[in-house]
Amino acid sequence: MTDAEPLRPLLAAGLRGTPHGFFTRQGGVSEGIRAGLNCGAGSKDAPEAVAENKARVAAAMGVAPDRLLFLHQVHSDRVLTVEGPWGPEASREADAMVTTEPGLALAALAADCMPVLFLDPEARVIAAAHAGWRGALGGVLEATLDAMEASGADRARIRAAIGPCISQAAYEVGPEFFEDFTLDDPEAERFFSGGPNGRPMFDLPGYGLRRLREAGVGEAEWIGHCTYRDEARFFSNRRAVHRAEGDYGRLCSAIALLPA
Repeated sequence: MTDAEPLRPLLAAGLRGTPHGFFTRQGGVSEGIRAGLNCGAGSKDAPEAVAENKARVAAAMGVAPDRLLFLHQVHSDRVLTVEGPWGPEASREADAMVTTEPGLALAALAADCMPVLFLDPEARVIAAAHAGWRGALGGVLEATLDAMEASGADRARIRAAIGPCISQAAYEVGPEFFEDFTLDDPEAERFFSGGPNGRPMFDLPGYGLRRLREAGVGEAEWIGHCTYRDEARFFSNRRAVHRAEGDYGRLCSAIALLPA
């Protein structure tokens, strides 16, 4: 394991006032095809490297490592409301989490999917969600907003920020994918365009923004950046598949609620 450069998280204008970051691969200790800040325990990386990377994110968020919470993400619409660090028996199979507990940081992992961070600054409710196409189509973003409201948030005050993810120019899909989105929602067709191979190209962040805005959030933004195209800063599952690399790193996005 080697020393690493400083972490270089990207920030969202709408989340100003609370610690958060869409962390790039820069600043970690992993090596090889996962070089940098790989926070994915599900990768084939050395566990000690992943643990050190997570500890660096926790320090950047201002919390102890055991108070930076991660889920076992399964592309679902399941949301957990959390009040403290995980116990050893806790079920963490979900794709979003919400808290009002000061001193916790919530994390989402992604490597082309959308990491989405949420904040109601007045009610002091935060959330983090992992939304790939399955989760977005299945309603994970709306389920996260529902859980925030159940914890005291007002969705008209909620600010949501989508972090780096795969862009439309890099996201070629098949006709069955197109049908999944448009069969019951013809308006979703506007998030597809023809690609160079005659196949649809899907605008994942555009679709995510639409779902958030139609759900009534006060502010929603995509901070930009394509994970597939910018190898220096981002891991990408699709890029790894195209290169037959067999594994890939996971990017961490996190938001913290510090004591008032």
